[in-house]
Amino acid sequence: MKTWIGIGLFIVLGMFAAFVIGFRPHFAESLPIDDEQMGLKDRIVIKFSHVVAENTPKGLAAAHFARLVKELSDDRVEIQVFPNGLLYSGDTEFAALQSGAVQIIAPSFSNMSEIDPTWLVMDLPFAFSDQQAVYAALHGELGRRLLGTLNAHKVRGEAFWANGFKQMTSSVRPLRVPDDFRNQTFRIQPSQMLVSQFQALGASTVKIPFNETYGLLKDNAADGQENTISNIATKRLYQVQNYMTVSNHGYLGYVVLFNQKFWADLPPDVQRLLQQALEETTVWLQQESASMHEKQLRELEEIDGFTIHKLTAKERQQWIRKLEPLYDQYEQIIGTGLMSEIGRPK
Repeated sequence: MKTWIGIGLFIVLGMFAAFVIGFRPHFAESLPIDDEQMGLKDRIVIKFSHVVAENTPKGLAAAHFARLVKELSDDRVEIQVFPNGLLYSGDTEFAALQSGAVQIIAPSFSNMSEIDPTWLVMDLPFAFSDQQAVYAALHGELGRRLLGTLNAHKVRGEAFWANGFKQMTSSVRPLRVPDDFRNQTFRIQPSQMLVSQFQALGASTVKIPFNETYGLLKDNAADGQENTISNIATKRLYQVQNYMTVSNHGYLGYVVLFNQKFWADLPPDVQRLLQQALEETTVWLQQESASMHEKQLRELEEIDGFTIHKLTAKERQQWIRKLEPLYDQYEQIIGTGLMSEIGRPK
C-alpha cells in the first residue's frame, strides 16, 4: 500500500513540475520586458572620429548631432563620438574612413587639400570678408564643386561646419606688419597654401597634428601658430604664447564626411534622418561658434602676459598686398573657375 502511495505522490509531483517548467512561457507574458534588448539587430551604430576637444565648435557640433540623431530615430541610430584624436589623428582619419574603420569624420579644409588640391581655395588668405561670405560660398557653386571632388575617394560630403576665422600667435614679438614674421617658425596644418603663406611673410613652417601643437610651442620647437580663438582658448595655447593678432586672415571650417559604401547601404529613411540632423546642427553651430568666439576673446583679453593686437585697416592692407601673389601662384592648381568664385581680397 505504501508503495502505491509513493508512486502516486511521485506522479503528482512530476506533473506539477512539468506544468511549471513546460508552461512557463505563459507566465512570462506578464513579466516586465527590457526595452533596450528589443530590436538590437535593427540598431545602427555609427562611429564619428574627430581630433579636437569636446568644448570646441566642432566638438560641440558632433555632440549636438549625436543627440539629435538619438531623438529623431527614437534611439534606433546611435552616433558614437570619439573626440581629441582618441581613435585617429588628422593624418590618419581619412584613411580610416575610406577603409570603413569609422563611418564619419569632419576634417578641416586644410587637411582636405592633401586629398584634393582644389580644397586649397579655402586656404587663400583674406579670401572671405566675413562669416556670411563664407556661408554664401559654401552653399553655392564653390561648395558644390568641392563636394564633387570627393566621389573619386569613396567618401561622401554631407555638410560644411563652421569654426571661424584664424588669428596669429607668437612667443617672440607682436605680429603687426609682415616684417614681424621674419625668421620665425610657425606650426601649420598640412596645406601647401599655408607653407607658401608663411614663406611670403619670411617665416618657416612645421606641419604637425593639432593635438601636438601645445607641446611643440612649449618646447620652443616653433615660435607661433595660426588658429581660431576657440582652439587657442580650449587648448590653452595662450600659456605658451605671448602675443596674438586678431587678423581674420584665413578661415577654419570642416566638411562632414561619410564612408560612401556605408552611406549607400543605409535605409533611405535613416539617410533622410541623418541629413535632417546635420542641417539642424549646421544652423545651430553657425550661431554657437560666433557667440563662443566673442566670449572667449573677452576672456583672453583678461589674461595677464598675453597681449592681443587687432589689425588696423592700414596694417590689413599691408598683409593683403604681401600675400596677394598667392592668388596668381595657385590659380592653375585650384582652377580658374573656382578662383573666379572667390575673387580678390579688398
